[in-house]
Formats: sequence, structure tokens, C-alpha cells
Amino acid sequence: MSADRSPSPTGPTFPFQAVVLGAFVPSVLFGIAIGVVLPLLPLSATRLGGGLATAGVIAALIPVGKIIADLPAGALAARIGDRGAMLLAAGVGMVGLACVAVATELWLLGAGALVLGAATAVFNLARHAYLTEITPADKRARVLSTLGGMHRIGYFIGPFLGALVVAGASIRPAYWLAAGCAALAAVAVLVVRDPAHLRTTRGDRPGPPVTLLGVMARHRRLFVTLGLTTFLVGAVRGARQTVLPLWGEHLGLDPEVISLIFGLSGALDMLLFYPAGKVMDHFGRLWIGIPSMVVLAISMTLLPLAHTIPTLALVAALMGLGNGIGSGLIMTVGADVAPPGERAAFLGVWRLFQDTGDGAGPLVIAAGAALGSLAAGIWVTAALGVGAAAALARWVPRYSEHANRTTRLRAGLTAR
Repeated sequence: MSADRSPSPTGPTFPFQAVVLGAFVPSVLFGIAIGVVLPLLPLSATRLGGGLATAGVIAALIPVGKIIADLPAGALAARIGDRGAMLLAAGVGMVGLACVAVATELWLLGAGALVLGAATAVFNLARHAYLTEITPADKRARVLSTLGGMHRIGYFIGPFLGALVVAGASIRPAYWLAAGCAALAAVAVLVVRDPAHLRTTRGDRPGPPVTLLGVMARHRRLFVTLGLTTFLVGAVRGARQTVLPLWGEHLGLDPEVISLIFGLSGALDMLLFYPAGKVMDHFGRLWIGIPSMVVLAISMTLLPLAHTIPTLALVAALMGLGNGIGSGLIMTVGADVAPPGERAAFLGVWRLFQDTGDGAGPLVIAAGAALGSLAAGIWVTAALGVGAAAALARWVPRYSEHANRTTRLRAGLTAR
């Protein structure tokens, strides 16, 4: 298990300036931008002449962009600082959204999605690494699950705003709205400065430069086991973001109806982040991780059986419940096992596994559609959810002293 060397548990859980204004508010705004885009991107692809399989591939380009940018994101944040990285990411995200908005060809739509994904990777890693370094271990899950919850709030608000804007014939105004939200996120980062005293709590130690190859070599066994577990969790979650709009399109529902159902799923997702973090802090990560994957697997199994708006809404709600209780899970486990002297580089590799899974999930769905059975792709994803639950149970206790009550007792983190 890793030796946890986080800052001592002093001060409030959520320092207002550094955490609330500097991390949570920009995350909500950037999350709104992504939330507007996610349910509408597959619809834009079909309107430009693509089939369901092509729409699934276009949607997968956002997580593919994240995969491409994950490793350099850590180095970039270390070089120019987390605020600089977030400002750059917001600007690049606006460029990607502009490409999506003006696209009249599938290649430009895909390019915009790819650029947006890369910007998202840099934006997310900068905040993850910073909060990992300044947050005490006994508050870590609550802080990081709340960070995940801020994205979920954005994903919840975004589809409803998008539904209002696309009530007419054109989807493009929704993308311009998303670009405006990304611009506001940049403004929020620009006007809020992190207090200097918080940076003195960072866990990185002076020493020789940290290289990505060195990090991967030193922790190869962890990445092969717990990293692949992260991949499976990411695949199930990534499929969830794509499968609802694609199944709604398969049923012939209007775009605004699909956005509203997507938003319903996001509502439950949004409401559960803080209770999930508190459970993880008090009882261990597995008390949340395993139920989250099991509920997502059940909802994926039921989705192809939903043929009406009410049944689709019920399955979407169950999917939101499963994803919501797992808010911040992977960020928290990554923070648990990240070595203090090389956190940014380690978390870049860690998020590569997560985001690769995030990209693989929609591709599984797209493969099912290309082979003539969207339902088969959904059921394969359900099986991945069961595998993810089993892998979490096997590998998290090996590497994290915060896995469950037994590992916490052994580490002296809780009373008998």
C-alpha cells in the first residue's frame, strides 16, 4: 500500500477562495459547456449525413482527444501552473466549440470534438493535481467527489440550456452558448488567484526531474492492475454519456426530448456527489465503487428493453443514480496512490487509463451499431460494468489504505 503523505488535516474542507472560487466555479462553467454538447453531438453527425455508427465515432472523439492530451497535460500544468493550464484549456476549448458550431462536413465536426476533448484533459488534470496536493487525506474524497460533482452540475444544467436553444430547427446556437460558458470559465480562473500560503503545502519534493517513462517504469505493476481497473470504470461511464442519445435517436425521439432525458439522468447524478464522498472518507472507497458499477451494469442491461419515453426516462434515472454515487471515485483512488514526489506526472498516466476507457466505451456502442445491433453493444458494456466491480474489489485494497474498513484499521486510520 502507498504511504499517504498528504497535508495535515487543518482548516476548512472547502477554503472559499482557493477551492470554491478557484476550482469549483470554473469547473461548473466548463461542465455546462460540455453538458450542452454531449447529447447534441451525435445528432449533428446524423444531420450531416452520418449513420448511427458514425455518430458514435464522432461522440467518441471527445474522449479520444482527452487520451491524446493526458500525458502532456501533466507536464504542461507543471510548467505553466494550474491556472495557466486552465486558461489555455478554456481558450482551446472555445476554438473546438467554434469548429463544431460552424461545421458543414463531418470531418470538421470531428476535429472540433477532438480539440474540445484535448482541452478538457488539460482543464481537468490541472485541478485534480492541485486539489490532491493541498487536501488532507481524511477530507480527500469529499473534496474530489465535490470537484466531480461540479462537472456533474454542469452536465445537468447544460442539456436543459441546450434544449431551450434547440427548440427551433438549428442546433448551432447551442454550441455558441457552450463556447460562451467556456469563456466565462476562463474569466473565473483569471480573476481568482490562489493564496500563496496554500502552495507551500504541496507534496512534491525537490530532486531530479521526473520523467513519464520513469514514472511508468516505477509503478508498472500498479498501472497494469489498478490502472486497467480504472480503464474498465471509464469505459462504462463513457458509454453512459453516449448510449442515451443514441438509443433516443434509435427510437426516433426529438432532440429536445433526448436532451431532457439526458438532463434527468444528470439530475440524480448531480445530487449524490457529497454523500458519496462522505461515505468514502468514513468507510472506504469500495463502499461506493462496487455499488456504482453494479447499478450502472443493471441500467445498461435494461436500456435495450426501454421503447417508450417513460421507460427510457426510468432507465436514465437509474443510470444517473449509479454514476452519481461513484462521483470522484477514480480521482480519489488516484490521489490515494499518487506518490508525493511525482504527483502531476503520475496523475497524467492515471488519467490516461481513465480517459482511454472513457473513449473505448462509446466505441463499443458504435461497434454494436455498425454490426447491426446497438442493443448488443449496450449489453457488452453492461458486462464490462460487472468486470469493473470485480476488479475494484480485487485491486483497490492492495494499493490504497483507504479501500475499506479493514485496510483503514491496518493503517491505523480508524479506531477498532
